Amino acid sequence: MKAQRVSLLLVAAVLLLCSVHARGLRRCLVSMDMRHVVESFQEIKKAIQAKDTFQNVTILSTSETLHRIKPLDVCCVTKNLLAFYVDKVFKDHQELNPQILRKLSSIANFFLYMQKALQPCQEQRQCHCREEATNATRIIHDNYDQLEVRSAAIKSLGELDVFLAWLDKNHQENSAA
Repeated sequence: MKAQRVSLLLVAAVLLLCSVHARGLRRCLVSMDMRHVVESFQEIKKAIQAKDTFQNVTILSTSETLHRIKPLDVCCVTKNLLAFYVDKVFKDHQELNPQILRKLSSIANFFLYMQKALQPCQEQRQCHCREEATNATRIIHDNYDQLEVRSAAIKSLGELDVFLAWLDKNHQENSAA
């Protein structure tokens, strides 16, 4: 009888710890409304993709890299890809059209907001980077680095809808509950 109680208490304790850990991971998801960013991108998508001279090359799309990301790795990959776009893609892209530039600035500002929203998770060490997440990010960087800088930036911007869809799927408003 005592052995059953001890076993039951151990199972309850494990379930409680798993629940607390899962809630901790969920707090690292950024609840947001993606509509404005998606609309901004849709308004410039054709113009950006028209500049893409490497139609048979992809950085995000066909690698399936983002589709294989496990829930434990969402925070890390989000953090790394936001940094990739903010620190590399937006900086490497040179846009002359002021309307496109305004839309890209709006998207970049949204990414900066997301980076800031993820900062508490990083400070509390709740945004772990496992090997799978690091490898996925490295593949994307390697794909980018294989192209000339301007071409890579245009390609990455043209594939922004892939990243936005992944963000929306993994950071839906009901995910953070």
